[in-house]
Amino acid sequence: MSDKRSIVALLPMKAHSERVPKKNFRVLGHKPLFRWILDSLLDVEAVSKVVINTDAREILAEHGLVDSARVLIRDRKPELCGDMVSMNRVLADDVQSVPADVYLMTHTTNPFLSAPTIRQVLADFTRGVETGSMDSLFTVNRMQTRFYRADGSAVNHDPKNLIRTQDLEPWFEENSCLYAFTRASFEKLNARIGEKPGMFPMRRIEAIDIDTPDDWALAELIARGVV
Repeated sequence: MSDKRSIVALLPMKAHSERVPKKNFRVLGHKPLFRWILDSLLDVEAVSKVVINTDAREILAEHGLVDSARVLIRDRKPELCGDMVSMNRVLADDVQSVPADVYLMTHTTNPFLSAPTIRQVLADFTRGVETGSMDSLFTVNRMQTRFYRADGSAVNHDPKNLIRTQDLEPWFEENSCLYAFTRASFEKLNARIGEKPGMFPMRRIEAIDIDTPDDWALAELIARGVV
C-alpha cells in the first residue's frame, strides 16, 4: 500500500440518543463527548479528512464545529435517519460520496480511543493489506473467562474440570471501537468487516463504549482521573 494513500475517518453522529439523552453533545470532563474522539482522529497526521454524517449540523455549530480543511460535515439523508437504520447503509453513503483508499470508522461513544492506538491500527492494517493477510481490521476485547449459554450450559470450559481462567482459550469480543477497511473491501460486501478481517486487541479502559447511564458514570470518573 502506497505511503501516498488517502485515509478518511468516518465518524457518524446523530442528534437522538435513547438511553443517555443527547449524549453525543453532553460535556464529559471539560468538553463535549464528540470532541474526545474527534480530537484524537485529527491528531493522527495520516488522516486527511474526518467525515461526520449527521442530522445535527446545527447542534455541532452551537458547539463551534463547522466544515473545515480536515472536517467534512455531511447532512444525513432522511431515509438514513432513525435508530433502526443499519450503520452499513450510512457508511455506504459516505464511501460512495467521499473517495479514499482506506477508511477508518469509529463512534463518538469511544472517548478514550487514543491517537497512538489509531496509528498502530493503521500500521497493522497496512502490513496486513500489503501481505494479503487481511482486507479489513476491527478492534476487540480479549476475553479469558467462563461463558455460559442462557440454559446454564458451559460454552468454553468444563465445569467438572476447572482450570485457571488464564489458561482458557481466549475469545474475542467485537468492541465497536475502531474499524479499518479498504474501499474495495467495503464495496464487495457492503460491510465494514470484509472477507479477511484482522483483529486488534485493545486495552479495556481505552475501549470503553458509552451506551448506558452506568457507562457514562464510569467515563466521568476516568475523565476526571479518579479511575
